[in-house]
Amino acid sequence: MKFFWGLLLLVCVAYLAICVLLYVMQQNVIFFPDMPGRQLQATPRAVNLNYEDVSAKTSDGETIHGWFIPADEAQLTLLFCHGNAGNISHRLESIALFNSLGMNVLIFDYRGYGQSTGKISELGFYEDAYAIWKVLTEQKGIAAENIVLFGRSLGAAIASKLASRVNPGGVILESPFTSVPDMGAKLYPFLPVRLLSRYQLNNVAHVQVLHSPVLVVHSRDDEIIPFSHGERVYQASHDPKTFLPIRGDHNGGFLYSGRFYIEGIEAFLIKHFPAYQPVS
Repeated sequence: MKFFWGLLLLVCVAYLAICVLLYVMQQNVIFFPDMPGRQLQATPRAVNLNYEDVSAKTSDGETIHGWFIPADEAQLTLLFCHGNAGNISHRLESIALFNSLGMNVLIFDYRGYGQSTGKISELGFYEDAYAIWKVLTEQKGIAAENIVLFGRSLGAAIASKLASRVNPGGVILESPFTSVPDMGAKLYPFLPVRLLSRYQLNNVAHVQVLHSPVLVVHSRDDEIIPFSHGERVYQASHDPKTFLPIRGDHNGGFLYSGRFYIEGIEAFLIKHFPAYQPVS
């Protein structure tokens, strides 16, 4: 009997230690700014696009780095909030795709990513996006109704939060999760993740207060963020809203789905931006 109670105590201590470790180390579990590397690997010139470096100062003094890629006679500008691992130099295929649709693109790195300064912080990410938004609206004089906020994976939560603050012309959320606690509970069902989570990044809460048109894109084959998360984000959104189910894995679904993906985005832009003229 003494052995049983000793074993139970050992298990409880080990479980508590795992919980403490998860709480302390969760930033390293969730965010991957250095994978495959923090250095910029290339620029848009690698895909034959002109660009300009953009720098934005946040309200708490960080410097956020990005690229502005113009498109000829563009009526719309897409503000690109990228996914988790790596930096803006790992998104050249997406930049080229959106530019080919006749939109200017502004893509930026969050604090702690790429050439942006600062340490990873959820509230900080939101401030980074707002600082970049002001580059478009104040420095470049682009009207809010002509800006499309795009967020993929992690970036969806940042884009949806920004949209709740600035009321853009439209919002595209690709591969969104409902929230970090929901994802954590799926990955670690044996741990009290909802109590331990220091991050929320809650797309469902963000979209519930949006008034801009929303397009949710999600792959049925997504092996990282379940398709059901995209469905729940769509269901929580207000009209006008559109759901675009694609195929392919988490990182390559937009490429695998090809014309279906492109035509779905074009249809959304044509419907909600009368001045938009597709070029593909």
